[in-house]
Amino acid sequence: MKNFADRLATAVCGRKTPVLVGLDPRWDLLPAGLKTAVASERDWPGVAGAFEQFCREVIDVVAPLVAAVKPQAAFFERLGPAGMSALGNVIAYARQNGLLVILDGKRNDIGSTATAYAEGFLGRDESPWGADALTVSPYLGDDSLQPFFDTAGERGSGVFVLVKTSNPGGGMLQDLVADGRPVYRHVAEYVERQAARSAGDCGYGIVGAVVGATYPQQLAELREAMPHTWFLVPGYGAQGGTAAAVAPAFDARGLGAIVNNSRGIIFAYTKKPYSDRFPAAEWQKAVETATREMIAQLQTDTPAGKLVGEERMTKDE
Repeated sequence: MKNFADRLATAVCGRKTPVLVGLDPRWDLLPAGLKTAVASERDWPGVAGAFEQFCREVIDVVAPLVAAVKPQAAFFERLGPAGMSALGNVIAYARQNGLLVILDGKRNDIGSTATAYAEGFLGRDESPWGADALTVSPYLGDDSLQPFFDTAGERGSGVFVLVKTSNPGGGMLQDLVADGRPVYRHVAEYVERQAARSAGDCGYGIVGAVVGATYPQQLAELREAMPHTWFLVPGYGAQGGTAAAVAPAFDARGLGAIVNNSRGIIFAYTKKPYSDRFPAAEWQKAVETATREMIAQLQTDTPAGKLVGEERMTKDE
């Protein structure tokens, strides 16, 4: 299968946008029409079915507009077996609609356990979950990450390693200084080496980094230090990240980053100005409008406006 970094570049160029839609279903924000058949919030199978239907209807809207979606595993896992079944169905439905699927699971462990995670999640045809990429934690060290890299390379998949996260408490560990540099820079250096070793025609590798939109200075610093690394950028919208803040994540071609927006898109109908424009029953129209507006903002305020077709995505162009 084609190098994941090239597949991602092709998909982003095809849609001409780096927007990544996060699928984070929440019961309290779900449209009322999807709750009517559910007995209560503790009706786990019923809630799982509502979550699946909601995500399917989001996918119906965004599939023609963006290259990828990012299901957050935790919102499904909290519902037990029914939730896990719903997650599997959502991943399959996204793939059927031509989307790349980045599963946000932040997995990791040591030895054979890391291998089991990697083999279970990564690979469209080789794994039961069928994800194109997976988020992982680096805290257990390089021997815990290697199984993910190896499996991803064998299966045409990708791995996004947490480097500088968007949450306020991330600095407790990530900003600690060791050997004269913050810990996140040590992780970044390691990730960049792995990305460079696996670089495809687009110039980026199959090992990417999660770098938050809420720290634009570090985002610019890390882009310079990680020229072969795809960035997955969370924190846009609800967490305060703006298009201007994420601009440093991109290269001159408009490649190198995918920018996630979850609540700001999928629950747009609950917030102004969309709640004034669309009744709750038309929540999908709010999803479409919010997605199109984010696409436009990134085209205006970042190098994503320069996105070109697949035929000109190689690094030397």
